Amino acid sequence: MTSSTILQRLADTIEARKNADPTQSYVAKLLASSEEKVLKKIAEEAAETIMACKDNDSAQIIYETADLWFHCLVMLARHNISPEAILAELERREGISGIEEKLSRSQN
Repeated sequence: MTSSTILQRLADTIEARKNADPTQSYVAKLLASSEEKVLKKIAEEAAETIMACKDNDSAQIIYETADLWFHCLVMLARHNISPEAILAELERREGISGIEEKLSRSQN
């Protein structure tokens, strides 16, 4: 199984829950809430990931990063952006120096 496969399956599940009953689905509840709530959830999960890193706790880093990625997928779904779009952007950047890539953004 490739990592893009699980991301796509998860994105498909999130997409399918867009019209689900918010009382029955956490994803539907998030999608029905304000964007601010979703963004706050991403900030919370990012902070928890940072703390796990500071604690050097590999199991918690994995757990919290999974939560962070999940909530990012929910945010992407709110904006009708697929994981493939993000993977394509990462692929576009592959082999390009981070310094060079950042400079190319500032010149636009």
